[in-house]
Amino acid sequence: SERNLESTVASPWGNRQPEPHFDRVDRIYQLALTPQHRSPFDPPAELNPAEADKTAEKPAEKSPETPAPDPEAKPAASAGATPPEPGPGAKKDARSAPARDSKAPPVVNIEFAGLEQRQWEVPVPAGNLGRLTVTDKHLFYTDRGGGPNARTRLVAVEIKPKDVETSTVLDDIKSYRLSHDRKKLAVLKAEPGARTDAVYVFDAGAKAPDKLDKARVDLSGLRFSYSPRENWRQIFTDAWRLHRDYFYDKAMHGVDWPANLAKHLPLVDRVTDRAELNDLIAYLMSELSALHTAVRGGDTRESPDDIALGFLGARLERDAAGGGWRIARIHRGDPDYPKTLSPLQRPGLTVKEGDVIEAINGVSTLEVPHPGALLRQKAGRQVLLRLKPASGGPASEVVVTPLGATAAQNLRYDDWELSRRARVEEAGARRIGYVHLRAMGTSDIAQWARDFYPVFDRAGLILDLRHNRGGNIDSWVLNRLLRKAWMFWAPRDGEPYWNMQGAFRGHLVVLINEWTSSDGETAANGVRRLGLGTLLGTRTWGGGVWLRSANGLVDKGIASAAEYGTYAPEGQWVVEGHGIDPDIVVDNLPHATFQGQDAQLDAAIQLLREKIAAEPRPVPRPPPYPNKAK
Repeated sequence: SERNLESTVASPWGNRQPEPHFDRVDRIYQLALTPQHRSPFDPPAELNPAEADKTAEKPAEKSPETPAPDPEAKPAASAGATPPEPGPGAKKDARSAPARDSKAPPVVNIEFAGLEQRQWEVPVPAGNLGRLTVTDKHLFYTDRGGGPNARTRLVAVEIKPKDVETSTVLDDIKSYRLSHDRKKLAVLKAEPGARTDAVYVFDAGAKAPDKLDKARVDLSGLRFSYSPRENWRQIFTDAWRLHRDYFYDKAMHGVDWPANLAKHLPLVDRVTDRAELNDLIAYLMSELSALHTAVRGGDTRESPDDIALGFLGARLERDAAGGGWRIARIHRGDPDYPKTLSPLQRPGLTVKEGDVIEAINGVSTLEVPHPGALLRQKAGRQVLLRLKPASGGPASEVVVTPLGATAAQNLRYDDWELSRRARVEEAGARRIGYVHLRAMGTSDIAQWARDFYPVFDRAGLILDLRHNRGGNIDSWVLNRLLRKAWMFWAPRDGEPYWNMQGAFRGHLVVLINEWTSSDGETAANGVRRLGLGTLLGTRTWGGGVWLRSANGLVDKGIASAAEYGTYAPEGQWVVEGHGIDPDIVVDNLPHATFQGQDAQLDAAIQLLREKIAAEPRPVPRPPPYPNKAK
């Protein structure tokens, strides 16, 4: 039960105005089914000494083959007396559990009156606990550490009346199961570098075997017949069923869903691989005309000759006269995060824009169509560049480590983002803040914390939700924007500050465009409906039916169903299909955007400058301090 509510954050004061955070909230509890039962974890007491418990155990020990009770017989509770629970380690007699080979169910007596008062804590530490199972001698459960990359361990607790301790059976596991007879544990554990996880089976006890390899289940000989097309037919039908059972509209947007299956199912016989099956499932789902329906993953084929490219984090232009490829622009990264910088911008290097890359690893860059041809399979590996400086002088050599494709893409995005912020800082005379959210996930709330709090006290704020790919953190962002300053603190020295902490008091403009999707649209809609600011840009994507992405398929692919439609208090569906219209329409034309212009950002800056001039919101100055001297 989640009852261990102790915040790891002591107060709302500090950087980023911290919220309370409750970690390790789970504790294990036990209920006595009748008032006479004692907890097996209770220490011996004067009226219940350990010797008395042992005496109570003896009859069961002498008669292990006691026959099972007559199913027609009345339970012991009907006579007004319930036998006490056997002590720890005792063999249960026939009144509580029949012999293993008996088919008669055990007789369980529960006195419901006052049940909620017969509760104890199991004396083990709180944690992020799960998957509790019980044997005659132990409790087993998982305990996950804190943080997004935390590991999970399997924990055992011996059931005894004193000196109760936890022990780690196995660390860093994915899951576990207890066998039906409660004598064996099967543990699933990730294998670094392996394509599949490892399964270990061993006795259910406080520790895993010292030589764990001997407990590993050898799956190498596992073989079974398999018909890909039969499997694809099952996957296709399952995707159809998942939409039938989870799509938010039971009427399926007016589509005859059984007829839709009959229409598309024969095409499965023409599918030749899993990627084509994904296409076919997409055709099936597209009949619903709903966004947030997507197909991805599955047992798709991987090319054995996949080539990973390396990138230098720069835009290069061929300069035959200069003897190579000239560095036209080095993509800017945030200097506060050195690991994200271009390979050409790392500390200790003197590479500048205008320098010419003459060779990579000794091969002239003029001998290949593009320097990228010399960076194949070089991501994350050092390469040698020969550079001729733009200022003249002899060429020199430097060693750099190229980026992978995703890191290079993020760097280009960083460059765009930083240039937007710089433009706002300059044109807004440092009175307007700028926050851009690429999506609405865990890393994006971190970006919000990084970029919002340095500017929360400015007269204006631009929240840029263009190109936002969605997620589920809109309530966190809106919660901060809803905060109102209602009281001010006057320190002995320095500027006043206010309560509530981190409340934004200025004017807000939210930028949206056709690539603002899903939770980005929800955040923009919240700003409008809560009266927090002005929406500027172009109409958004139009995905207003949310989903969990929980309907996976047998081969770990997924065909997501749109599960939760959103509607307004006045009884209208919102967002889905149409999107959010801005209050002020401003479009970024393609050629002007290519030339580096940003009409939407410029319009937002101008609008805020006008609003700040028309309705300034200065911080109230403190009144004169009272002088009580006589």
